[in-house]
Amino acid sequence: MGTDGARALLERAGTLTLQTGNLLNWGCLRKKCPATPGEEVRDCIQKTLTEWSSKMGQDLNQEILEVLECTVAQAIEKINPEERDELKVSAKLFIVGSNSSSIRDAVDMVFCSFSLACSALGVAQLDSVIIAPPPIEDGTSLSVEYLQPYWQELENLVENKKIVAIGTSDLDKTLLEQLYLWAQVKPSSNQVNLASCCVMPPDLTAFAKQFDIQLLTHNDPKELLCEASFQEVLQESIQNTKAHEWIPLWLLRYSVIVKSRGIIKSKGYIMQAKRNAS
Repeated sequence: MGTDGARALLERAGTLTLQTGNLLNWGCLRKKCPATPGEEVRDCIQKTLTEWSSKMGQDLNQEILEVLECTVAQAIEKINPEERDELKVSAKLFIVGSNSSSIRDAVDMVFCSFSLACSALGVAQLDSVIIAPPPIEDGTSLSVEYLQPYWQELENLVENKKIVAIGTSDLDKTLLEQLYLWAQVKPSSNQVNLASCCVMPPDLTAFAKQFDIQLLTHNDPKELLCEASFQEVLQESIQNTKAHEWIPLWLLRYSVIVKSRGIIKSKGYIMQAKRNAS
């Protein structure tokens, strides 16, 4: 019966916020090792939706919420303030909806994803945030102008002491240099996808060394979560016939690492989607 309740709520809501909580607490995921980051995301979203809908009350007259919070209470794990200094809390933000109706929306996404992460983890500040290049239309190439509004919002968060360091992902030497020269708060790191190059490009390495930018590696696909994939998961988990109306806006992956031992203490995803009811 839970699925019916969840479906009824989904059909009336305009925004869905989903939090997986700490994946390391999930027995079902601990046993299974996802092959790719994309499979992991899909898996987590599906399990969170299924679990959440199974706990929905059967009272379909429950309050109609514009923003639905989809989370599994026992998986949420706040950080103990006494341990905060020993932990590094970092996140990577993926903007999924490229057709964000305005730059203001894009900026709101950055802020919203950040504040949700802080409240989920119970912290006032993230140690580092990396932004993946926002999706661009086919036929156009990524430009520094396209990144600027997102970067400015991250800079605001640094200035307001909400984030310590900010970084980029998949920028070549030219783009990284353009961003570096323009930015008020300089990128502290740039992630390089090793699938696209087995060896770090020498010009990028030289530039990063000169300006003290840390080069990191990652194996995230260009599109970690696509619209079709999210709608499919929604359809499967909640038998939501209106799944096609839901569009994912952004996805944030966070991790909490014990500094002295380099051990991951907690890892999870937070995402937001909106419904385009025609």
